Amino acid sequence: MLSGYGFLGWIIIGGLAGALAKWIMPGRDPGGCLVTILLGIAGAFVMGFIGNAIGWYDQDSGAGFIAAVLGAILILWIYRMIVARR
Repeated sequence: MLSGYGFLGWIIIGGLAGALAKWIMPGRDPGGCLVTILLGIAGAFVMGFIGNAIGWYDQDSGAGFIAAVLGAILILWIYRMIVARR
């Protein structure tokens, strides 16, 4: 997944994954779009690391983007649960 671009590639994919996660899970988030995109980047890192470590997909596989979106949705959901308790 953008292995030649390294960290910058993860930021781009994470930003796209965060935007897609926001579209899939509409609602009001206290941090707005910027926080959602940052959560998407975190989801891309987490699921990218886990997916590569477990061997679910290769570095340049399209499944990495799907995993990044799922990671962004998971982190967005956890974030909303934590913020809702406050």
